[in-house]
Amino acid sequence: MIQVAILGATGSIGQSTLDVIARNPDQYQVFAVSGHQRLAELLDICKKFQPQLAAVPEEKAVYFQEQLLAAGCSTEVVAGKEGLQALASTPEVEVVVAAIVGAAGLLPTLAAIKAGKRILLANKEALVMSGALFMDAVKTHQAVLLPIDSEHNAIFQCLPADFAKRSFAEQGIEKLLLTASGGPFRGWSKESLQAVTPAQAIAHPNWSMGQKISVDSASLMNKGLELIEACWLFSVQPQQIEVVVHPQSIIHSMVSYLDGSVLAQLGNPDMRTPIAHALAWPERIPAGVEALNLITSTALTFEKPDEDAFPCLKLARQAFEAGGTAPALLNAANEVAVAAFLAQQINFTQIPEVISQVLEVSTIQAANDLEFLLSEDQRANQLAASIIQNFH
Repeated sequence: MIQVAILGATGSIGQSTLDVIARNPDQYQVFAVSGHQRLAELLDICKKFQPQLAAVPEEKAVYFQEQLLAAGCSTEVVAGKEGLQALASTPEVEVVVAAIVGAAGLLPTLAAIKAGKRILLANKEALVMSGALFMDAVKTHQAVLLPIDSEHNAIFQCLPADFAKRSFAEQGIEKLLLTASGGPFRGWSKESLQAVTPAQAIAHPNWSMGQKISVDSASLMNKGLELIEACWLFSVQPQQIEVVVHPQSIIHSMVSYLDGSVLAQLGNPDMRTPIAHALAWPERIPAGVEALNLITSTALTFEKPDEDAFPCLKLARQAFEAGGTAPALLNAANEVAVAAFLAQQINFTQIPEVISQVLEVSTIQAANDLEFLLSEDQRANQLAASIIQNFH
């Protein structure tokens, strides 16, 4: 029985993971879960799956332990950042699903890596922030890193099994084709985007996701973060990745080879597919996802992204090329800007303005130290907040 820890169990990735595990009870068991705000949902998860450990914020720990006892649940509560890192590295756990949104997921994911776990990575921000440090830790501690973002999982499935051991040139790989749905505002002009509301931005046409990632998808920042993540996961440069807008979200990404072949991974837009793939890799298990019906599927179309109306993609590419702390600054500024947009403090088109200003006034430095990276993340948070204040 494979023991699984789910960091961010109440989010959409966590919920999809729990569904896959419930469909394969003879192979997987939920050993540990974490939650931050939606503790009523976390309590329901604990009652259903009876995990050994649950991590919650420090100030909620006593209350949540009382709730568990009242429900007749023997789950032990661990608290705060330290508790979360201890949960992620606990010896009994073999697989850690890293699904905490944003910079908060970095330290527990690194703790799991240092414990040599199999990491199912959904938290792209952790890798965006710490890049080289993150990948060096994976190698040093012989962790297994498997992407469960649908696009990176698709690329993983379309690459040779030993892609990490040889260069792309040696394997005849020309480029990676990273698909994007285009979000709810595909085709909109820059001017028309100024009036969009948070409700419109989180209404993704194809995927069911949390608010932050939905806004990132609408601004194309999600694709920018995925481009940076792909560079680190697959050891490529931005010029070896082409972003292609594919509104139907049927082809999840592709790999183009020098002989003219383009390999694609297709499927209905359901996160349970990449989660099940990574959980069982190199085997396959049921995910509860209906097989793609090519006869009834709509026509598949493709177009270039509009980087003028959606400059976040360009900003992400530039941040990776700048290197050092630039991706961490980009990520921090975006998190603050998205939160401000959701709180209706800025409009949608001011999200890239905040990010651009943070990058312009910041000195890009080497990112060789985790504590320094985290301090730069906090500094960028404060800088972005002050820039937002100046908008009013």
